[in-house]
This record gives sequence, structure tokens and C-alpha cells, in this order.
Amino acid sequence: MRRLILLRHAKAAHVLGLADRERPLTGRGERDARRAGEELRARGLNPDLVLSSPSVRTRRTAELAFPGAEIGFEREIYEADPEDLLDVVRRTGEEVSTLVLCGHNPAIEQLAGGDHMRPGAFAVFEVGSTWAQLWPEDARLVARWDPKEDAPGWG
Repeated sequence: MRRLILLRHAKAAHVLGLADRERPLTGRGERDARRAGEELRARGLNPDLVLSSPSVRTRRTAELAFPGAEIGFEREIYEADPEDLLDVVRRTGEEVSTLVLCGHNPAIEQLAGGDHMRPGAFAVFEVGSTWAQLWPEDARLVARWDPKEDAPGWG
């Protein structure tokens, strides 16, 4: 069974004059990113591959959540819509069984089914197809986590 984890970047700072792509994580964002990774590892969900937007806040979220993991940076994740994100996932090699996609709203939230995802939240899906043939109906939501609620919804 393949697993797709959709992770919204953690809380980012708004710095006057700083380009959107350059926005760093806040202190809370850094803590939440680490906690998201801890929450996943506690359940044996260690990614084979992490694909992230190249923005500073998503890069840092991925690095903090998954230290030592293979992280690839995909430019198209930055201003993606849900179909763009699916295209990125569909290019994933079949040797990858657990994939993390670290990106931005609204696309991450929409791909996860439309329920609100705060910064640093994630959704875990079991995927019943190959990556190349993935359609939303091939994925079943099995868990959600929100750093503010700190009570994971594991199915």
C-alpha cells in the first residue's frame, strides 16, 4: 500500500519588504514542523521521498519535519492548483511507497478534500493505485493532524 502525506508548510512570518518566496518560519512554525515529523514517525510513517515547494518556509518545514530524508524541490508546487500537485505526484517513481508533498494553500487543502488545514497540518492517505495512475478517488484519508489541536485523528 502506498501512502501520500500532504503537509502544509508551518506558520510563516510576514516581513515587510520581503518577497513571498523568502518568508521564514516563525518560532512556532519551527516547533510545529518538528512536531509534525515526530507525529508521523511515531506511527512508522517515514517518507521514502519528500517533494517540496522551493519557498523558504516550505523548505524549512520539510527539513525540520524529516531530518535526513531525501527532499526534492519542485518549482511548480509553489503556485500550484490541485491538478498541478497531482501531476507532481504522478511523476514519482514506483519504488517510493511513502511520499510527502509539502506545499501551500489553497492547493494542499483542496487536494486533501477541502477541509481546513492550518499551517503545519497534515493529512495521510492510503493510495490504491500506482503513482502514475493516481486520481483522487484512488486515495483514502486515514489520518489528519493539526498542530493547534494536538489530537491526531487516526483512522
